[in-house]
Amino acid sequence: MANGMGSLYIGASGLQNSQNALNTTANNLANVDTKGYVRQQVLFADRSYVTFSKNASISYQQAGLGLDIADVVHTRNYFLDNYYRTENGRQSFYEACSESTSEVQTMFQEMEGEEFRTTIEEFWQSFEELAKQPDEEVAQNLVVQKATLFLERSQSIYNNLKSYQQKLNIKINDTIDRINKLGHTIQDLNQQILKIECGGIETAMTLRDERDNALDELSSLAKVEFKEGVDGTVRVKLEGVEFIDEIHVFEVKGVKDPVTGFINPIWPQLSDMGRGQYNSMFNFNVDIDTSLNTDIGLLKGLVLSRGDDVGTYRDITGLTKEEYEDTTGMTVVLNAQAELDQMVHELVTAINDIFSPTTTASFVGNDGTVYRNVKVWDEENGCVGKDGQKPGRELFVRQGCERYTEVTATDGKVYYVYNEEDPVDTSKMYSIRSMEINADLLLEESGLPHLKKDGEPAWDMANALVDLWNQKKQTINPSNTDPCTFKEYYRRMVQDVGVAGSVYEKMASTLNDEVEVIDNNRQQVFGVSSDEELQNMIKYQSAYNASSRFINVISEMLEHLVTRM
Repeated sequence: MANGMGSLYIGASGLQNSQNALNTTANNLANVDTKGYVRQQVLFADRSYVTFSKNASISYQQAGLGLDIADVVHTRNYFLDNYYRTENGRQSFYEACSESTSEVQTMFQEMEGEEFRTTIEEFWQSFEELAKQPDEEVAQNLVVQKATLFLERSQSIYNNLKSYQQKLNIKINDTIDRINKLGHTIQDLNQQILKIECGGIETAMTLRDERDNALDELSSLAKVEFKEGVDGTVRVKLEGVEFIDEIHVFEVKGVKDPVTGFINPIWPQLSDMGRGQYNSMFNFNVDIDTSLNTDIGLLKGLVLSRGDDVGTYRDITGLTKEEYEDTTGMTVVLNAQAELDQMVHELVTAINDIFSPTTTASFVGNDGTVYRNVKVWDEENGCVGKDGQKPGRELFVRQGCERYTEVTATDGKVYYVYNEEDPVDTSKMYSIRSMEINADLLLEESGLPHLKKDGEPAWDMANALVDLWNQKKQTINPSNTDPCTFKEYYRRMVQDVGVAGSVYEKMASTLNDEVEVIDNNRQQVFGVSSDEELQNMIKYQSAYNASSRFINVISEMLEHLVTRM
């Protein structure tokens, strides 16, 4: 009788646990398309046994009390998660670089580069026309017109690059905000998980899924290192710096550069904000290399593509190959600006030096200032316009200063001292940012230097302007030192951008395929298979029916025994 009553407990445990298993399976099926959902697997175990005899000479006489759910497994593979998050961040980095390079390439090519390339060609042709008849106002007017068009087109591309930098800047700011938001989300989930699991009975599965989804997204934005503690909370490092611990979220802060307006990510807790000493989130002194894991994260890709300044020719001129590759050469947009500005600067200064040549002189000014080996207008070999104004005008002028400063020497001779370019003040540089066409020439193109000292047409000067375009004296950058002409410079520049874009695009595409393969492997571990879950549902349904039949049989047996007695 006692064994019969006890058997009811066995059947009841079968009913109860089969029902719980069915509920778990139904939950899996309901979330088959839920992003990041980890399937729940039921593990059964024996309940405790009742021992009737402990005679050592024979085996124990025991009766089981049925089964129980030992655990509902929430399975993840730490190594696959870590691998996925690393490659996901790397793919995001190269995707950002690829998009930036593609955007720059589009700006440079402009219908396959024909428009700006045509502008350069037409500018050169205007000097060929000038060489045919230097004293013809039609030819002089053509030079001024084509120079205006050349400068406007150069400034248009340059300003488009600046605008794109601002777009990247907005993306950088938004990405920083998203990183901080994800940090607080993970920290909040940590606390909720800790509250639920502290008793050691229940696993906060849904909350863990949400936290893992947040970690996956965070891994695409920056280099992530994570470690789960024994209490179930996760500590996170970004770029090797503590980001989330048991209590705090150490937010990334975007600091605005007062000159450029660019947002740069820093670690406030490691910076002396009061003194303006900032600890940057990224160390660009370390090479960008897969083997060093320094090519990870969307934010780093955006910052690297944008650069830390608006580029000028000064960002290339005078640098060694190593210096260039460690600074300007790393940055897509900044490098594009610098190379374009270098081309324009070299061409403009060469043209100006022919229209208004200089020589060196030493003298003492009326105010006692000693001028030793300074550049002055070469009056002997220089040319003037139709109005005879001295010194000869330059075609392109700087907004911040005149080409010459007039100085009278102690002997009464007048010198026109050349104002050197100021490496600090952009307005005093022959840069796209600070140049314009000489206003005097826009009003009267005959003021363009074309007459020699004796009043004859300056044929030599006109021919020198034509020859200038065919001289192979230009180099793109310290990494590409093959000399080229001005007409070849732009083509090579566009080609270099195209090559870089192709490399980035290939890397991004390859990594995208790799991330998909890794994610598929993860899904095999924790993803929900509808076919498998339907099989489990049939299995647990059959187990439930079997337990029901078992209880009916025991019930009939007990009824028979009771009525017989």
